[in-house]
Parts: sequence; C-alpha cells; structure tokens
Amino acid sequence: MPRDPNQLAAKVLRIATGEDPKPGTEPDTRNPAAVELGRKGGLKGGKARADKLSPAKRKAIAKKAARTRWRKKT
Repeated sequence: MPRDPNQLAAKVLRIATGEDPKPGTEPDTRNPAAVELGRKGGLKGGKARADKLSPAKRKAIAKKAARTRWRKKT
C-alpha cells in the first residue's frame, strides 16, 4: 500500500470499484504436491526427533527449556 495519502486514496477507490484486486487475494502459485509433502514432514518431525533421542538427552533438553521458561526477566 502506498504511503502518500493521495495515492492511498486512489488505491482504495480502485479496490472499491473492482479495478484492483483486494490485497491478499492473489492466487496460490505453489505446487500442491510440494505443499502436501512439506506438510507431511512437518507433522512427523517432532515425534521422529524425540524417538531418536536418548532418554537422558530428552531430559537435558526439557530441563534447559524449563529453566529458560521460568527464568526471571530483568
């Protein structure tokens, strides 16, 4: 969106009259197969990582996370 008030007003008018598409309504140009593949990897990533870690390593990671979470903010 333009910063100049006059250009912004003109842009709003073009959107209202249908000359310009609304912001954020651009068509999705991503490859659907790649999107699905990425989604599958994201869903199984955390569980697969946890299965590969030893119990001691998982415990160390959890302790560090708890310390960070409860640390006093200054």
